[in-house]
Amino acid sequence: MLTQFFYAMRAAKLPVSIKEHLALLEALEANVVGPGNEEACSMEDFYYLARLVLVKDEKHYDKFDKAFAAYFKGVDMIADFTKPIPAQWLQQEIEKMLADEQKNDAPKLDYDDLLDTLKKRLEEQKERHQGGSKWVGTGGTSPFGNSGYNSQGIRIGGKGGNKSAVKVWEQRSYRDYDDTQELGTRNIKVALRRLRKFARLGLEEELDLPDTIRRTAANAGYLDIKLVPQRHNNVKVLLLMDVGGTMDEHIARVEELFSAAKSEFKHIEFYYFHNCVYDYVWKNNKRRYAEKFPTWDIMHKYNKDYKLIFVGDATMSPYEVLQPGGSVEYNNEEAGATWLQRLTNTYPKHAWINPEPQGVWQYRQSIDVIQQLMGGRMFPLTLKGLEDTMRLLSK
Repeated sequence: MLTQFFYAMRAAKLPVSIKEHLALLEALEANVVGPGNEEACSMEDFYYLARLVLVKDEKHYDKFDKAFAAYFKGVDMIADFTKPIPAQWLQQEIEKMLADEQKNDAPKLDYDDLLDTLKKRLEEQKERHQGGSKWVGTGGTSPFGNSGYNSQGIRIGGKGGNKSAVKVWEQRSYRDYDDTQELGTRNIKVALRRLRKFARLGLEEELDLPDTIRRTAANAGYLDIKLVPQRHNNVKVLLLMDVGGTMDEHIARVEELFSAAKSEFKHIEFYYFHNCVYDYVWKNNKRRYAEKFPTWDIMHKYNKDYKLIFVGDATMSPYEVLQPGGSVEYNNEEAGATWLQRLTNTYPKHAWINPEPQGVWQYRQSIDVIQQLMGGRMFPLTLKGLEDTMRLLSK
């Protein structure tokens, strides 16, 4: 039982032993998550049980997730909207190339109509569709499904292509940015050092050479060593980082920035968000549903002396910024624009660093919206962009 599953875990370089495999079988036989076989318990229950028994360190969660998904043929943890969507509806067979006229004729619905129409489609649809403009399927111009073209749709399964989905029907796992990433260049650190405000703090353990020379000379040549506390950068930074989705394309560069920031700033606090900041943020992506930090609490905990830096590609549906309930993950009561305005009003020294190439900013409506909300304080994740950001925050 589950022998091939065990070999799949080993093939993914997970440190899984026979003892742990037997423990998983014993848990199933003991009805920990269901009757005594893996087909009878739910896939979600089995996933959490297997991860609990087989994975002993959080650093292996990504490997486990990939191996689990590959073994069970890419099973997604689909959010329960109204009813499960058959996997065959979402299988991509061919990629249909659409003419510009077809793209322009793609059906567009406003936010509320889009959700209501999806409910009706799920009630009416009985079979798979490919390349259409109405049903849940793949290809074509339908606002529901994946691998097609619609500038205002709901992506269900598959991978994002045009980066224009209003909502994404899936529960995604994000990976924390690595703050120990070795930097390929020192230029990022050099740029961040423009934001400095030094103060001498701590014990007197650093030689004060000018004062030592002066006191020794005044003491007729007898050595009089003087010490002072070390100088530390006293700047306080609040770092809010976008994670997941389109930010996966920029992980390496953001990790370099994150590593440099943690080494340069003694007083730095960081939190994650997805696409746009709403009523809560989190510090650990594996526990982002269990350990939420209300944005109101963040604004009250850290005073206005902190420099607020957003890091994100600002690439999303404009609904996610401007519309209550626009988040791709849950129904937020207040629009993201409201929270961005509150944060920027709380922290006068603020800026947004965007890893997306500056040449494409003009083609992304959401980037233009956030630029306006930030008062034009958006800079590219380049050496010059970082220098301009630090120069602005140091004024």
